[in-house]
Amino acid sequence: MSDAVLEKARAWLAQDPDGETRTELREIIERAESGDADAVADLEDRFGARLQFGTAGLRGALGAGSNRMNRVLVAQAAAGLAAYVLEKADPDAAEPPLVVIGYDGRRNSDVFARDSAELFTGAGLRAVILPRKLPTPVLAFAVRELGAAAGVMVTASHNPPDDNGYKVYLGGQDEGAQIVPPADAEISAHIERVAAEGDITSLPRSVAFELAPESLVEAYIAATAAVAPAPAGAEGLTWVYTAMHGVGWETFSRILDVAGYPQPTTVTAQLEPDGTFPTVAFPNPEEPGAMDLAFETAREAGAELIIANDPDADRLAVAVPDESADGGWRRLTGNQVGLLLGWRAARLAADSGDVEGASLACSLVSSPGLEVVARHYGLDFHATLTGFKWISRAPGLVFGYEEALGYLVNPETVRDKDGISAAVALLGMAAEARGRGATVSDLLDEFDATFGFFASDQVSVRVDDLSVIGRIMGALRAEHPSSIGDVEVERVDDLLEGSDGVPPADVLRYTLVDGSRLIVRPSGTEPKVKLYLDARGESAEDAGARVAALAAGVRSLLDELT
Repeated sequence: MSDAVLEKARAWLAQDPDGETRTELREIIERAESGDADAVADLEDRFGARLQFGTAGLRGALGAGSNRMNRVLVAQAAAGLAAYVLEKADPDAAEPPLVVIGYDGRRNSDVFARDSAELFTGAGLRAVILPRKLPTPVLAFAVRELGAAAGVMVTASHNPPDDNGYKVYLGGQDEGAQIVPPADAEISAHIERVAAEGDITSLPRSVAFELAPESLVEAYIAATAAVAPAPAGAEGLTWVYTAMHGVGWETFSRILDVAGYPQPTTVTAQLEPDGTFPTVAFPNPEEPGAMDLAFETAREAGAELIIANDPDADRLAVAVPDESADGGWRRLTGNQVGLLLGWRAARLAADSGDVEGASLACSLVSSPGLEVVARHYGLDFHATLTGFKWISRAPGLVFGYEEALGYLVNPETVRDKDGISAAVALLGMAAEARGRGATVSDLLDEFDATFGFFASDQVSVRVDDLSVIGRIMGALRAEHPSSIGDVEVERVDDLLEGSDGVPPADVLRYTLVDGSRLIVRPSGTEPKVKLYLDARGESAEDAGARVAALAAGVRSLLDELT
């Protein structure tokens, strides 16, 4: 074992304020010192690297060490962020900059939030902590509502149960959006400096932070209820809701009352916050099996619709009855929901007569159908890099989405994806359709009849060795495929060089002669290469066949590369 790793572990142990992780680390050190090979490997994994602070903040498994989420790492992050905020502050301002902190129901979220509040206040900032476990969109709202310089949400969203994270938002000209370069690198440099200085116990702390008033939550509730007040068709709507063991329900249920929607039948086993996520292997509505209890509840209730939030309620999943599907229910894809909500937003903009400069936006890996909607209504369209830190910054934005179940329907209120406001908007569409005897499935058919038939798919390659990702991307760049399956490649865009106003990124986009599209990029959060497939056809069957043929061609290509 490296002496440097052992020295790092002992120094970490000396400053760790958490009894649980101190005990955990002390036992590993003792085993490593006695020659236990597994303990040596464990220490090297924990201290051989450091969780990197980037445009998604911090996210990783809980545990002791610089490569885990814990109170030492969070203290370093909070002190570094405080230094950044103070560095950017107006020196002539009468009041110190404000930072607002939120947290969800994951293990240690409340502890990390309080540590952050104490360190922000100790550094000379004004710190306000949300009054209880609340959804991420409430924190994003609070940054703007309170005029904060920055915001922190302690959450790992839909990650595995043992993970936690630290998401940062900026106020001012960033309008409450998540951080983008160069802010991420500047904050990271401050964090690294704090870590290099050593002992977090020497960082000043203060308990003079404030608790946000309930009126702040009520303001979010009122603004979100106003997204889509219940139309006449809402009366009698039968639907099911699951919070996926997260923090969405308390806030969402209050919004339903204000907006006038009937309360749903709830998946009671998943309704209250529980950081152990006992009924799901992976608390992500996209994952197989995650919505099985919701499907069962919906069958028993004879429901017309299922709505699900992920644990921090920034994502939305929707399912509809489908006799051809296993279990009689089908979860809509993120593209299907995004196109419906984009259609709604475009109609509202057109009806208001306010389309000049208004835009729809989506990540470049989301369906090209949104651009067709925008052009149909005379709106601008923007394709951005993946992530709402980019989507939310699109000029003139009235709606944005990404295919990974994220939707931004109220950019004047929240500059981030918001699964609760998106749920209200979707309920409004479902209720309006119901009022004329139609269903959400009928809305999908109406969309196809109006804008054409789009189909999407995704192929992922999970790797154990991260270098494999670089080899795949490098091989594709060294020799671009001339065809995918039987369809010739017409154009290749390498976004490392930047394209169409999009910042440089490790993304390859292939346009085929039949109009189909393949986009390849490394995942930003998992050890995967993701390949996104889109096709347009003369019918739903034709579009589906085109994307299926494209998927088969992609798998053959991957076999050659791997």
